[in-house]
Amino acid sequence: MSFVFVTIITFFSSLDTTLLLPVMSLYASEIGASVSIAGLVIGLYSITTTPVSVFFGRLIDKVGYKVPLVVGLLGDTIAIFLYSLCANPWQLALVRSWHGISGALIGPATMSAIAALAPVSGRGRSMSWYGMSLAFATLVGFGSSGVIVSRLGYDKLFYLGSGLVAIAFFLGLSLRGGKKASIVPNVSLQTRVKFSSLLKRKPLVAAYASIFAQYFTFGSIVTLLPLRVRGMGLEAFHTGIIMATFAVTFIIVQLPSGAISDRFGRLAPTTAGLVLGMVSLVGLSFAPVFPLMVTAMAFYGIAYGLIFPSVSALVADHTQPGERGTGTGIFHAMLTAGVAIGAPVMGWAGERAGLQNGLRFTPLVMLLALGAVLTAMRKR
Repeated sequence: MSFVFVTIITFFSSLDTTLLLPVMSLYASEIGASVSIAGLVIGLYSITTTPVSVFFGRLIDKVGYKVPLVVGLLGDTIAIFLYSLCANPWQLALVRSWHGISGALIGPATMSAIAALAPVSGRGRSMSWYGMSLAFATLVGFGSSGVIVSRLGYDKLFYLGSGLVAIAFFLGLSLRGGKKASIVPNVSLQTRVKFSSLLKRKPLVAAYASIFAQYFTFGSIVTLLPLRVRGMGLEAFHTGIIMATFAVTFIIVQLPSGAISDRFGRLAPTTAGLVLGMVSLVGLSFAPVFPLMVTAMAFYGIAYGLIFPSVSALVADHTQPGERGTGTGIFHAMLTAGVAIGAPVMGWAGERAGLQNGLRFTPLVMLLALGAVLTAMRKR
């Protein structure tokens, strides 16, 4: 039952960002933010979450996953409600930063909980459920936020988001276990040793490089794809269909991908996913018509589904209980850093070299991640 609760908590706690992200720039503009300030406000979530995730991961190793998870969910509940009270961009920036800090507790805690509750032989399948909850939250949040705001207003969206995370908070209170794995006698020395050792383990390097590349490309797509669609004379509705296609295929592929990972190893599906991701992104950049863009994004969703369960399971496989929180904290830091870096960098590249060329440059980071994965395979 705890595993089911953690999966549900992951879904509700992920909705808080997917509901807000599509409309946050519009809300910032409505309360007086310029375009540049609105961009900063959006980025503050990732800017705060990325470094803090590593620190909170270490905290999870010391006290277990339950207390940080519950505290993070409570912080998220309050933060989303406070969005409705913001009267100027600086208040919004403060709340956005708070939201990022509380979110940095939730990601490593939920992933650590899944890893702790999953059977060793079924970690790939367990991480598939984790990935599906994230993907389903993306599908629901991206698909409904604009409709809710247009019909009910921003405040109702914030109340809804806060209420959903509150449900996750109460589910978190009912979790059993999640105690600390071990007593650490020398915290500062142990932290330095573990952090260094985690970054030296080839399978973990492969996982961190792959998740960074995965979300770097996603940040690029979120930035460049809507502009390319508009440049083809299409509407936001078409962008929504393309993104929904990606999310659906991502969800569908998760379970079979996790099963393949458990049976044949983590690195083979990761490699296949990175190669397919590069091919699909190149295809997306060249696609001259809408149906081919949808097809390319469907294959990109398959690539996403191949990568995520395997690299998540790699972290669980190659960390001990007393260091798993730190390992998952680094993983989530790489995830948020991928979006935070990918969106502005490829946005700049698209502005300088053209939208199509920006999309064509995007797969290069996946190529670098593929090199890390192949190195890990050769090492093993």
